[in-house]
Amino acid sequence: MRSFFKIFFATLVALILFSIALFFAVSIFISNATSPSKPDIGSNGVLILDLNKEFAEQAKTDPINSFLGDHSKDVPGLYDVVRMVRYAKSDSSIKGIYIKAGDNENGYAGSEELRQALIDFKKSNKFILAYGSVIPEKAYFVATVADKIYCNPAGGVEWNGFAVDEMFLKGLLDKLEIKPEIFYAGKFKSATEPLRVTEMTDANRLQTTVWLSDIYNNLLIRTAEARQTDTATLHQLANTGAVQTAKDALKYNLVDGLKYDDEVQTELLDRLHKKQKDNINFVSLGNYAAAVNFQKNSDGGKIDIIYAQGDIVDGKGAKDQIGSDDYIKLIRKARLDDDVKAIVFRVNSPGGSSLASENIWREISLAKKAKPVVVSMGDYAASGGYYISCDADSVFADETTITGSIGVFSVLANMKDFFNDKLGITFDGVKTGPYADLGSISRPLTDQEKNFIQSSVDTIYNLFKTRVADGRKKDVVYIDSIAQGRVWIGKRAIGVGLVDRTGTLQDAVDCAARMAKLSNYRTREYPEQKSWLEELTDNGTFSAESKQKALIKEIGQQQYNLLQKSKQLMQIINIPQARLPFDVNLR
Repeated sequence: MRSFFKIFFATLVALILFSIALFFAVSIFISNATSPSKPDIGSNGVLILDLNKEFAEQAKTDPINSFLGDHSKDVPGLYDVVRMVRYAKSDSSIKGIYIKAGDNENGYAGSEELRQALIDFKKSNKFILAYGSVIPEKAYFVATVADKIYCNPAGGVEWNGFAVDEMFLKGLLDKLEIKPEIFYAGKFKSATEPLRVTEMTDANRLQTTVWLSDIYNNLLIRTAEARQTDTATLHQLANTGAVQTAKDALKYNLVDGLKYDDEVQTELLDRLHKKQKDNINFVSLGNYAAAVNFQKNSDGGKIDIIYAQGDIVDGKGAKDQIGSDDYIKLIRKARLDDDVKAIVFRVNSPGGSSLASENIWREISLAKKAKPVVVSMGDYAASGGYYISCDADSVFADETTITGSIGVFSVLANMKDFFNDKLGITFDGVKTGPYADLGSISRPLTDQEKNFIQSSVDTIYNLFKTRVADGRKKDVVYIDSIAQGRVWIGKRAIGVGLVDRTGTLQDAVDCAARMAKLSNYRTREYPEQKSWLEELTDNGTFSAESKQKALIKEIGQQQYNLLQKSKQLMQIINIPQARLPFDVNLR
């Protein structure tokens, strides 16, 4: 028995000691992993700006590679990229920037912010080279800043103008005997057109022609300035289809040379004064972000930057959504924090739930009474996105920001005939009142119910116009004349009083600092970024992105977009929406 207890207690002590040792080992491991050493970017570096990556408002990290100390697959946020480019301007370890211009996953407003940062970088007299096998117009828009633009001899530059294709589902719904019940306020509020008509209405065609032409003209102007030509010549090249090959692009001075990738690498080596057998020290934005302190953080007052990107939804939002509960908390926290001297609200949203928009508006209006609130608009700040922006002290937009779209709609679905005739399914039940089942998909709405819903939509629209009128210090009648669901491009929005000035997010931050009388300031950014460990263990984040990539690979991007469009339509049923009437997909 003594022997048994001796062995038992010895084993118990050993297990306890082992557990303690394992605990400390894991603690040290996690501590080192969550606070990894900074990457060494070396000397004679060339910063890579890969336009094929989408720079969202906040960074997207690869949790596994980040854990291993490799940040090359991390994709910084747009403002991060802008600040890094400006930091690289005076960083002796960076000798130039190489733009990969084979595609551009960023919107035109975001591309404009990248472009302005690159123009500022050029003041350092460091080089910028741009290259792509085939360079589409949106990538070319950014590439025109480069000292030299090259394309593959077998590739070229896409130069044929812009087009927008919208998909209309009414014919499909008719075949399926599905009858959407549609209510809207604003003659330009065309979000419901795919469900109620088979082609663009005149109002929608008009507004689309105007905003599309504005974005196109901006491309022509920027290109003419950079390539020392005129917009009429560039427009004629597109209209006549003159640029079909790489040789055409060279002939008409859209590029500076036709080169293969190895020839571009050779020129980079020459600019770096290296031998042909040397390796080029390419520095990814992800590694550069981890290596340098590019954020401005002095000892002055705090400015909170709150990023609002995605659809506006009620309650808690998922990743890349603006959940009203989440953003009320963020704005309220900044409002009640006396150390925060100003708030910059970065909005990149096509809108969404009208009720969620009203609740976020409320919190912005309260914050404005306590400290300066400045809005910076990204690619979109339309409908609900404009709703949550309109009460700021000052509103900035990029020239090609899509904004306005002040209108409301609501969609319900009558699927009675579909279930009865196509599936053989019938419905029956009981109710305590005539309107207890209002909104049921099993029957059409009565005339009285239609009046109820249209009245609700009109009430929300009137409230929306009132919020805008109060925030912009305009008469409601005037706001109604420029509302009606109409979309405005940033520079036009200034003329009608919806926006104060064009400018980048940095311009908005500088404005907030001036309004708060801060000669020095430090910024904090929200929502707070998750660590690699949190990203890895967050099933709703990491697995969702993995599933999305796998699905796109399996069915293709176009089919995935169609699937998402269908899903989006299902989500708006029965919920009044202040939402942009389309998704901008230029080709």
